[in-house]
Amino acid sequence: MYEPIRTKSVHTTADDPGTYPHRSREEELDIQLAGHLAALLAVTDELGDREGGELIARQVARLRGAPPARHAGLTGASSEALHRRAHALAGRALVVAASRADTAAAILAAERMDAHTAALTGDPLVAAP
Repeated sequence: MYEPIRTKSVHTTADDPGTYPHRSREEELDIQLAGHLAALLAVTDELGDREGGELIARQVARLRGAPPARHAGLTGASSEALHRRAHALAGRALVVAASRADTAAAILAAERMDAHTAALTGDPLVAAP
């Protein structure tokens, strides 16, 4: 009643670890953190913050092993919108840095959050060094 399957299955089993590359949790977190920091770098460059951009670029280079591509285009977004986006990206980077126990990246992300909060509120007491 049923015809037997005559072709090899396209599905692989979990028993064969050599069929595709595996990354460790740490490698995945490195990739995720570098991505968040690279996005933060693009927004930071658009805001014109050279000092902050250089600090972020060093961390991205450390994680990726190569210097990051710098942001070339402008989105045309308002300064407030860019600061809000940068604050959110720094927050995401902080969460990932904390989960991978990367103190340098966590401190940088927290400082960037403070700097963007200060820019949004106009409060100089919150400004990062």
